[in-house]
Amino acid sequence: MLLSLAPAGFERLSQRLLREAGFTQVVVTGQSGDGGIDGFGILQVNPLVSFKVLFQCKRYAKSVAPSQVRDFRGAMSGRADKGIIITTGTFTAEAKREATRDGAPPIELIDGEKLIDMLERFELGLRPITTYELDHSFFNEFKL
Repeated sequence: MLLSLAPAGFERLSQRLLREAGFTQVVVTGQSGDGGIDGFGILQVNPLVSFKVLFQCKRYAKSVAPSQVRDFRGAMSGRADKGIIITTGTFTAEAKREATRDGAPPIELIDGEKLIDMLERFELGLRPITTYELDHSFFNEFKL
């Protein structure tokens, strides 16, 4: 379902997800030529500390490469304290290393699996279903 969303729809879904996760003032920029920045938001840690966070959305079936993480970090430079890349795909091991490289602004990586976990946690687009399985051993003690 996620891969069938238009890029703008995936950006709006990411916006909603970030709002549910506690971000405020989450805006999708929807601009081309912005270095891959799809939006921004504010994460208020406590009354004294907040961070401006930029995000990039990649509706991929494949892996995000380290060069894409570097490009996003370059676009972030001087514009935010932190970045997030949200993808329906995965991140290569090199991309994960690049995101946490010493001396560089950190970038959080949300892959498809973590994205589904978050959608599940916030019940966005998913409805919980409770199922029951018959426990035969329980009823055995009541047989005559």
